[in-house]
Amino acid sequence: MQPIFETRRLVLRPFKLADAKSVQELAGDIEVAKTTLAIPHPYPDGAAEAWIEGARQAAENGNSFAFAMLKKDDGTLIGNMSMGVTQKHERAELAYWVGRQYWGQGFATEAAQRMIQYGFEDLKLNRIFAAAMTKNPSSYKIMSKIGMKQEGIFKKHILKWDVFEDLVFYGMTKSDYDAKSH
Repeated sequence: MQPIFETRRLVLRPFKLADAKSVQELAGDIEVAKTTLAIPHPYPDGAAEAWIEGARQAAENGNSFAFAMLKKDDGTLIGNMSMGVTQKHERAELAYWVGRQYWGQGFATEAAQRMIQYGFEDLKLNRIFAAAMTKNPSSYKIMSKIGMKQEGIFKKHILKWDVFEDLVFYGMTKSDYDAKSH
């Protein structure tokens, strides 16, 4: 069973089918979609429901945990914070998106800090990493703020909308987390 977390301003909980319309609206914004690998634009009808069901199944299998980011004060869905887990290697990839109207308010940083804690303390991971397109500095600034260190740039690593994009990778190990926590 996937947990539910509260931070100062957010509730992080598993996605529900009732969230599909908000997911389609928020993730389907071209400004959100253009700097993510897997979000299509335009966002097709039915895709959010399929993604939510896939996320539920992945969580049951322990392979991935997608959390809806909700504003605590009014319950508004504002984005996604996910961890894709590779159990054999005790590592996870942190990934996220936030609706454009909620950018620059620290929500992703707040949620990412909680995901790092969940990964190291509850899932007993050894390493957590994240990647962002180099043209998306806001995303990798979040990685830096939560204590991850830049590990390298992979040139022309992904193909997004017929353009090869560079990715910057950040990471943190359990020992890094323990040193930062104490």
